[in-house]
Amino acid sequence: MSNKKNDRRTQILQALAQMLESSPGARITTAALAKQVGVSEAALYRHFPSKAKMFEGLIEFIEESLFTRINRIVQEESNVITRIEMIVTLVLGFAEQNPGMCRLLTADALAGETERLRVRITQVFDRIETQLKQVMREADLKQGLRPAMGVAPCANFLIAIIEGKIRHYVRSEFKVKPMEIWQEQWTVLAQNLMLNR
Repeated sequence: MSNKKNDRRTQILQALAQMLESSPGARITTAALAKQVGVSEAALYRHFPSKAKMFEGLIEFIEESLFTRINRIVQEESNVITRIEMIVTLVLGFAEQNPGMCRLLTADALAGETERLRVRITQVFDRIETQLKQVMREADLKQGLRPAMGVAPCANFLIAIIEGKIRHYVRSEFKVKPMEIWQEQWTVLAQNLMLNR
């Protein structure tokens, strides 16, 4: 029984993500979501007590997808520049593969929703930025490298690039992909990001 319930929860979250992708700029109602899933609104509420909880389910998916892989990158890759590239590329690649989630990452879909959801999204970016700072701090110890403009400004610059590319993706209605021309951009960035001590 519990498995069937989890399947229905997953189905609801997938439908919500799909609606976020297929209706850029539109506010998603529980009535429309119920129709998409093929259940009554009451059935939706048996699985999620509120629409905010449904959005939280998607945010948890984002967090788990990103931070599990970021932790793996940090454990398995020792070269600092490669680590930074892999983290930024991971986030951009995840965004490109999950257009609906980008509307959450930009808080575009959260207008009129509870403040708690916007705080959670802010925390996602804060955690990525903290991870980048940590990688850069270790660069000095492990490879004798330091960020060209200091740890905090450099990590903030990378987050601004990530957020800008995701926002551009949403604004273009998912036509301008985050990974488009990223390799050329990274090549230039990588040459100027870290300096020898």
